[in-house]
Amino acid sequence: MKENPTHSLPGIPFLLGALVLALIAASALVRAMVAGVPALLFVALLAAALLVLVVAGLYKVEPNQSAVLSLFGRYIGTVKDNGLRWNNPFYSTRKISLRVRNFESGRLKVNELDGSPIEIAAVIVWRVVDSAEAVFNVDDYEGFVHIQSEAALRAMATSYPYDQHEEGQISLRSHASEVSLHLKEQLDERLSTAGVDVLEARISHLAYAPEIAHAMLQRQQANAVIAARTRIVAGAVGMVEMALSELQKNGVVQLDEERKAQMVSNLLVVLCGERGTQPIVNTGSIY
Repeated sequence: MKENPTHSLPGIPFLLGALVLALIAASALVRAMVAGVPALLFVALLAAALLVLVVAGLYKVEPNQSAVLSLFGRYIGTVKDNGLRWNNPFYSTRKISLRVRNFESGRLKVNELDGSPIEIAAVIVWRVVDSAEAVFNVDDYEGFVHIQSEAALRAMATSYPYDQHEEGQISLRSHASEVSLHLKEQLDERLSTAGVDVLEARISHLAYAPEIAHAMLQRQQANAVIAARTRIVAGAVGMVEMALSELQKNGVVQLDEERKAQMVSNLLVVLCGERGTQPIVNTGSIY
């Protein structure tokens, strides 16, 4: 079912015509009752019947709104002309909003790629682009959008780990743009049959489930400490190498392998220690 644009007639002339018919019907009815002329009564009834038909065909279409027309269950077309419009009074009319809408899904509890339970929620921005599909392809397109959005969010959350464990790995916490793009693609695939276009989808809430939050926090802290220590050691080793190289190049002092090892040990203690070291001045021979 695809949208079929159709035309409608301006409603203002028909509204004025309805007022004229109302005056004719009222006038003819009064004169028929006063003069007792059957022909005037017939004119009054005819004008009243035409008035009902004219008024029944009037409907209003607001900006960013469409009217889906059907006749006895058969789809006729979609009207997007704004203002007061008129069509066949036997057409049934259903208004569909084409405005941009958004909602935030509830917090879902799912297992991420590594199996850890997490809480996740997303903000979905969407609008109807095909009124016919929204009306005839699904029973309730708004409910369809909400349910399919939660299903797509669950499927996306199980495809990525919460944290990045390897270099270049996409995770929910560190790659928001890539994850949002994946979520939007899944939503487009699920909602295209309902005539809905997803403009934006992004994660609004992401956290470990309460039962493992404390343990995961400790793991994150441990990973941070390990990363920091690794960087400190790498920097310290580089500084020791530079110090030994400069001493040897400038000929300041000649050290044997044992003294080099002792110097390296002392420098690493100074550079890698968590607390400031207390210097000891040796006034005698280093040997």
